[in-house]
Amino acid sequence: MGSGAGFPFDCALYTLEEAFEVAEAIEAGDKGALCEELGDLLLQVVYHARMAEEEGAFAFPDVIEAITTKMVRRHPHVFGDEKARSAGIAKGFWEEMKAKEAKAPKESALDGVPAALPALARAIKLQNKAARVGFDWADAGPVLDKITEEVDELRESVAEGDKRAIEEEFGDLLFALANLARHMGFDAEGAARAANAKFERRFKAIEADLKARGKAPAHSSLAEMDAIWDAVKVREQEKD
Repeated sequence: MGSGAGFPFDCALYTLEEAFEVAEAIEAGDKGALCEELGDLLLQVVYHARMAEEEGAFAFPDVIEAITTKMVRRHPHVFGDEKARSAGIAKGFWEEMKAKEAKAPKESALDGVPAALPALARAIKLQNKAARVGFDWADAGPVLDKITEEVDELRESVAEGDKRAIEEEFGDLLFALANLARHMGFDAEGAARAANAKFERRFKAIEADLKARGKAPAHSSLAEMDAIWDAVKVREQEKD
């Protein structure tokens, strides 16, 4: 991901970080944290607008005007007259409006997917765009076969010790898994976050259990920690 003149790369990273923290607060249902994180994200918006204003490009009021105009233009079924409202609910209207607004004609069906998106989310958006022009499997069956194929290729690369090939095959496997999530109708990024949260929850339970015994993970065996992990897993399953 590059950065334009006057916009240091770190600024883009900070903005992404704040956006992710907003998403985390939304997912947690924590209204207090959401209020705070929205403020942090808004600060980034104001900050970038101020830098642009100093360069003579645009100012914060222009940002507000631009999004207001876009919302009205893209939602005639809400803001327009009766004829416009009828046209606005027609299938494909949103895509047609976005195509008309494009600053340059698209050279590929995959154009328009931000490079800065999280990798799994971007994979699904790319796959959806390809699917719209017919490049897709009809159901999840072939996707599962593809996953098996990618796992086999990853095993071969690991056995050969080719780090470049291992990384490439690992990426192919992630892409295939994202495709399965798309076909099954769930959020791959959300599934990965849930897995992270589960690991964090269970590992902290290991730490708490060991602490109660006057120990710490660094001074415990893997077998001991695995036994606690399995016990925590059983307790969680019994609650479900």
